[in-house]
Amino acid sequence: MRYLLKNLAFVLTFGLLSVPVYAADNPNLLVMGEDADEDSVPRNSRVFKRVVYALQGQMNYYSFDVYDETYVTMDNFTQGRVRRSDAELFDIARSVKRPPIDVVVVFTMYASAQQKDHTTKIKARITGRMINAKSGKFIDTFEVDSGQFWNAPNECSRECILEVVGDKAKILAEELGAVLAEKLDWLVEGQMAENGQDRSATNDMITDYYLIFDGFSAEDFMDIEEYLVIFSGYKSHRPTEQRHTRSEVLYRSSIGTAKLSRNLKKMLGELDMRATVTFEGNTFTLKRITRRGEKRKPSVDGGW
Repeated sequence: MRYLLKNLAFVLTFGLLSVPVYAADNPNLLVMGEDADEDSVPRNSRVFKRVVYALQGQMNYYSFDVYDETYVTMDNFTQGRVRRSDAELFDIARSVKRPPIDVVVVFTMYASAQQKDHTTKIKARITGRMINAKSGKFIDTFEVDSGQFWNAPNECSRECILEVVGDKAKILAEELGAVLAEKLDWLVEGQMAENGQDRSATNDMITDYYLIFDGFSAEDFMDIEEYLVIFSGYKSHRPTEQRHTRSEVLYRSSIGTAKLSRNLKKMLGELDMRATVTFEGNTFTLKRITRRGEKRKPSVDGGW
């Protein structure tokens, strides 16, 4: 009875299950190119830049919040580096705090040219994938290629080849961007678009959060768990570390960070618990504030 009454009161207080939320938590995207492979098109190539712009344009068309890598990293990271590995790209994306990046769109482009007596044959391929920047979780991937060889003049200089490849690469990148954007749009919107709703703070893109409860007893955490499972967007949770006064939980949910933060603070109020709440990356840390002489209040119904 106590559990049912608590859940009912929480739902009525916060409207978690019946009231749609329209305060958008639109994913922040960063388009980055991986050129560690010596055979791939390097970052300092004009072809590479045209691919970046085309991908950004397609993501922006789907109303995602797309940020320019140079602008958001110019204060704290060395600019102009080429042949960057996955590890460097993801470290940069995860380190950007203003704004926090939710999804990294990573692409790699390959191009080749064969000069023949009568023409120049050009071929290109672009692979793209999307990674959840908070958790490193793979989201989706797609690849486009030129199919048959493109033809260029038989005496096509390096400048000529760059222009031809750039023109064709832009077309491939727009196709790649459109497909990736559509895949991400479906994950974010789910069935909401069919119901005429906009993106909300809760969507179908699952995020792995880590919730750390520091200074909370095992009994406190049992009470907390009753709330965690009824937050909107909840999928699952599992303990990753448990001690007498500390619990760490992997919390999988489609809830947005802002709404999760609000729910955690409201939960503390409902449980009459005082704590500081901090957030960084994908980790919420709740540190219990104890007062001298304060004791746990016994439950009126024995906890059943």
